[in-house]
Amino acid sequence: MGFEHYIRSGDKLLRCGYTTGTCAALAAAGAAALLLTGEAPAVVRLVTPKGWPVEVEPESCRMEGSAALCAVRKDAGDDPDVTDGMLIRAAVTKTESGMEIDGGAGVGRVTKPGLDRPVGEAAINSVPRRMIREAVEKLCTACGYTGGLRIVISAPGGEEIAQKTFNPQLGIMGGISILGSSGIVEPMSERAIIDTIALEIRQAAIESKRLILLPGNYGMDYLTEKLPELAAIPRAKCSNYIGEAIDAAKLAGFGEVLLIGHVGKLVKLAGGIMNTHSKTADCRRELFVCHAALCGADTATCRALMQEVTTEGCLDVLERAGLRDAVLDSLLRAIQEALTHRCGGMHIGALVFSNGGFLGMTGDAEMILEGWRQRCERASR
Repeated sequence: MGFEHYIRSGDKLLRCGYTTGTCAALAAAGAAALLLTGEAPAVVRLVTPKGWPVEVEPESCRMEGSAALCAVRKDAGDDPDVTDGMLIRAAVTKTESGMEIDGGAGVGRVTKPGLDRPVGEAAINSVPRRMIREAVEKLCTACGYTGGLRIVISAPGGEEIAQKTFNPQLGIMGGISILGSSGIVEPMSERAIIDTIALEIRQAAIESKRLILLPGNYGMDYLTEKLPELAAIPRAKCSNYIGEAIDAAKLAGFGEVLLIGHVGKLVKLAGGIMNTHSKTADCRRELFVCHAALCGADTATCRALMQEVTTEGCLDVLERAGLRDAVLDSLLRAIQEALTHRCGGMHIGALVFSNGGFLGMTGDAEMILEGWRQRCERASR
């Protein structure tokens, strides 16, 4: 029984899927139907918050003691979702009154503030909880049942799969999250990644008004090895979404932000490119050529820069031409200008390194870093 909804991405049609939240609600409905009617449903269905109906055949539906169990398999469509194909299970038992929704094995627990759920609760977000409640209440009404129910959602293998997600960084431990604001997975959506980055930044704002932004693991490794004195300052990974991360930091109320990254990514900022994914823009060589020409490079040097395939190679060309420091200074000024323009008044700077080590800092980064070091030194006395 396929789920046949599509969206267009460029010249391709991509099939949509449904979220873990939708799966949890479907599984809960199937288990409740078995518990209240004594018959396992051949099909479970609901209408998602997006307004699209989802109808699936449960993978299993059976009684186990006093509990009714039902499992629904996640279908992410054409989205490269790590939870695609997972089983989401619901166990439903009768209670005296009310409706309790909790997480079982493979569903994470919230350990840090700032998330959709309070610390200590299962990572089943508000919209999936509402979907579960509405689906089960509908069955209770149809069956004339007025007692209570306890619903436990589990995800076999969730603890291992969660290691491939942002959950550990966000403070969701022990499994995946049951998510979905629309109930539908739209393939290749960057929105979910950007929303997760913004969430991590909001969490960091609870601890401090100073933030270190890191595009990836290279920046994290550099920070750990070269700047251990900044260990107490919150940090967040922003991947290629530097502009969106800056926007989120501003909205979260940060006063000072230091961006630390490899020249291969951060040189793009000199051209105002705030999404550094190669599919969005590259222009690394062009930026080196432009700033080299501004610093007096001859035609041969500019041509040599355009023939290089890496920023490391461009740095070697500039070193041989005696222009390395001058061009880096020019690029850093342009990076600072672009960051200042994007941040709208927030104090922000960038520290840039290469495979060979430190390359330089923008002017505001020097002031930010010096101020942080002084505060850290005073705090350690």
